[in-house]
Amino acid sequence: MTQAERHDLYAELIELHREELRAHCMRILRSPHDAEDALQEALLRAWRSLPQFEGRGSLRSWLYRIATNTSIDQMRRRPEHPIAAEPVDEVGLDDHFERRESVERVVAAVGVLSRSQQEVFVLRDVFGLSAREAADILDVTVASANSSLQRARVTLRRRLGTSRRSSSG
Repeated sequence: MTQAERHDLYAELIELHREELRAHCMRILRSPHDAEDALQEALLRAWRSLPQFEGRGSLRSWLYRIATNTSIDQMRRRPEHPIAAEPVDEVGLDDHFERRESVERVVAAVGVLSRSQQEVFVLRDVFGLSAREAADILDVTVASANSSLQRARVTLRRRLGTSRRSSSG
């Protein structure tokens, strides 16, 4: 297959998933501008990685995984967290700083997780996807996704100094 044919096939396949990937990036990043940037970066990563795509999983789940990773990487590069942009009155200033500090602690704690733990944690606990949906996106078994999520939760509880139990279903 020539480079031009490969490019045409890629463009055709990507168009089938572009809008749902944009929506996925938007759910993660909560910003249309950031979502568009993440989508473009994800599509570029996918193009560069296309020779390594072996077709063991679906193209859709492979693209979702790249978009998820790109969005998480972009979140890490943000200089400020969205909570900092909230308007704050004088009475709520202490509460605002406590919430911001809590968010920063959680983001820092998530940063110590392995890539697979970060992915499943974001998909399950941040975006509320089912175990099956997360497993499909990550192209792993449901048992593997649940295991990664359980390890992520244990690590986060330890890092954040909490002992609260949460369901793993």
